[in-house]
Amino acid sequence: MASSLTKDPVRPGTPGTGTTFFGHPRGLATLFMTEMWERFSYYGMRALLPLYLVAPGGLNLNAGTATAIYSVYVSLVYLLAMPGGWFGDRVWGPRKTVAVAGAVIMLGHLTLALPSSGTFYAGLGLVAIGSGLLKANISTMVGHLYDGPDDPRRDGGFTVFYMGINLGAFAAPLIIGTIGENVNWHFGFALAALGMALGLVQFLLGSRHLAARSSVVPKPLSAEEKAGTLRKAAVWAGIAVVAYAIVGFSGHYTLNWILVPLTLLGVIIPVMVLVNIKRDKELDRPEQSKMSAYIWFFVAAAVFWMIYDQGGSTLSIFADSSADNTVLGWEFPVSWYQSVNPVLIMAMAPVFAWFWLALNKRGKEPSTIVKFASGLVLVGASFFLFLAPLSIADGGHKAAAMWLVAIYFVQTVGELLLSPVGLSVTTKMAPAKYASQMMGVWFLAVTAGDATTGLLSIAGVDLNKNGIVAMEATLAVVAGFAVWMYRKRVKELMGDVR
Repeated sequence: MASSLTKDPVRPGTPGTGTTFFGHPRGLATLFMTEMWERFSYYGMRALLPLYLVAPGGLNLNAGTATAIYSVYVSLVYLLAMPGGWFGDRVWGPRKTVAVAGAVIMLGHLTLALPSSGTFYAGLGLVAIGSGLLKANISTMVGHLYDGPDDPRRDGGFTVFYMGINLGAFAAPLIIGTIGENVNWHFGFALAALGMALGLVQFLLGSRHLAARSSVVPKPLSAEEKAGTLRKAAVWAGIAVVAYAIVGFSGHYTLNWILVPLTLLGVIIPVMVLVNIKRDKELDRPEQSKMSAYIWFFVAAAVFWMIYDQGGSTLSIFADSSADNTVLGWEFPVSWYQSVNPVLIMAMAPVFAWFWLALNKRGKEPSTIVKFASGLVLVGASFFLFLAPLSIADGGHKAAAMWLVAIYFVQTVGELLLSPVGLSVTTKMAPAKYASQMMGVWFLAVTAGDATTGLLSIAGVDLNKNGIVAMEATLAVVAGFAVWMYRKRVKELMGDVR
């Protein structure tokens, strides 16, 4: 993407003075491009993943196992964002953590490109670890570019940064998906590795434009803490190696020995984190009250993401087997559906921002709770809409591509109502003691939702059946109405947060 480089005559002495990127610190261009290429590699591989898992020329798994693997993978990416942020804060500092993360992601994609089922799962693990390391730390470095939270350019800088996410997410399925589906699956994964390599190279070359504090470890581990952490990690690693060695040598090993523990962790860890914060005696009464309100938002968000993220698995597998993937007689790769959401986000996000501002000026902007409830109802409505193409397929016909586009459209509108509000309310309701950790807690809602999908798939539930889809849709709509009906109570618990 072409950059606009100008001289900034304003704010001497603040980060990013001198040459600027669309009026923002020059380092934003470095982080923008890094995030764009990382998202290009991530979403390109993710678009191919469920299709490769079920393809006769891929791993040729059944739809349930493929959905479970996909869901576990996505839940791990978000679960690992918390330890990734911890590494940036306590061990390497954000800049080094992002550099290491980029190398791990690239290595993961290269491992996926090897034509072996054994190395495939190792590659998935590497990409998940690298994405977790990168996710929290690169956003932190964007904040470092500005002169504190009151810098008027800060919000605009994050908006530009998130455009990089959506540009990468939009382009990836069109390029990587086409190569993977039409040429060779492993060439597609190799192309994802190339994308991450480009992002890593430009990050290393452009890191001189980043704020100096991005190289600082904010709260380094003491020698005692480091020794204790390594000791605990070695003990748990040893237990895992011994346990899986026993299972393997006894001839009882199956893929579920990996999938089931990971999905259970994806549900248990979010619950444990919330319980730990809620039971902290150091929190005062207002903070305790806000955490009680936040649990409502968290549970509702987990339901939302459980359905929303099936757009990359359940819907993709349905499109592969039961949809007429053509426009005016021209057939397109199934992975292209994954470009619908990012292009809609880029088109509609400015409209939503303008709309909320216009309503706010008239004193009619919906409350946080109403927006959140509406997002839940809409994601439920998207799965009620999914019943139509499912019924068409049950009748022996191919469902039109526009049915799926309509589902993605409704889900995107729901996302624009719920996701920005969730991020905002997380920062506003965070107890002071957990201010830096709460964004990771928000990501755990995605982990819990995807892990639930994984557990359903492992249990043999066919997520492409009318009854199951209707049940999930009803759950989301009921959850949305529950949040709305109890909005006064939740508002009381939120205290001074609006």
